[in-house]
Amino acid sequence: MEIKTFEDIIDWTRQMHLRLAECLRESAEQNSNERACALMDYVASHEIALATAVSEFEKQAEPNVLQTRIYDYLEHKPVIPDEICDGRYASMGFDDISQGIFAFHDQITSLYDTLIGKAEIEGAKSLLEDLLAHEQHEAKQLASQIGRMNDL
Repeated sequence: MEIKTFEDIIDWTRQMHLRLAECLRESAEQNSNERACALMDYVASHEIALATAVSEFEKQAEPNVLQTRIYDYLEHKPVIPDEICDGRYASMGFDDISQGIFAFHDQITSLYDTLIGKAEIEGAKSLLEDLLAHEQHEAKQLASQIGRMNDL
């Protein structure tokens, strides 16, 4: 997907969350570790809900902000969809899966943080700040839930 506008970045984020969910569901079917499968099923559901929430940002944003061009996106080297689902989760244990999931979320928050620093239009900056806050909140919630699962 070619990222040219803020609308594209929101759509890309939504697609990345859905792709991770799909990958985790596929990997859970192949992984023999019960705890790892439970984690992947939980995170897949969480990612689907997160994708839906990200879509709401697109619906609520100002059309002129959504169409604003992003010029520095390619410098960030964002997540590539094929790298998300290369089959690695099918053979990983609980801790490695957790690390992979948080690395994925860190890349998204890092992208938003980078773009916030370069946003010249206040509406675009505000949109990115809202997206970043949402991603960070969801990552914290996910960390809490994964921590509880790990305690069991």
